[in-house]
Amino acid sequence: MQVNKATPCRVPARRRSAGFTLTEVVMASALLIAAIAPILKALTTAHYSSSLIERKTTSLMLAQEKLEYIKACSIYDYGRNYAERSESLTGAYLCTVGDTAAGANLRRIAVSVGHDANGNSTLADGEVLVVLETLLARRW
Repeated sequence: MQVNKATPCRVPARRRSAGFTLTEVVMASALLIAAIAPILKALTTAHYSSSLIERKTTSLMLAQEKLEYIKACSIYDYGRNYAERSESLTGAYLCTVGDTAAGANLRRIAVSVGHDANGNSTLADGEVLVVLETLLARRW
């Protein structure tokens, strides 16, 4: 019998088991966390900004509504004092109205509206989101 010396006898190498090593899993997890962390931070910031914009928009609409009401009432009842302190509006929104004389037939009306964040039914300086001011003149 003749042995072919051109092709040596090979023993099959031990096959590596299918799957990942612990080191590969740890490295992949670390990379995934490093990639997701900034995305979660951005989403959290966007959610906070969206909530703040929603509260400011609601405060603006409520302040405009209150100011228009005062302007309408002042046509026939100019002498009335419109000053209010922490009046409850829709939901957790509060309104403070300042009414000061600005001349013989002129009054300055300032409407401050904000979200009562701490729930104490008082509109603090840090809770004011919108301030609208106007001058009212005696019509007749």
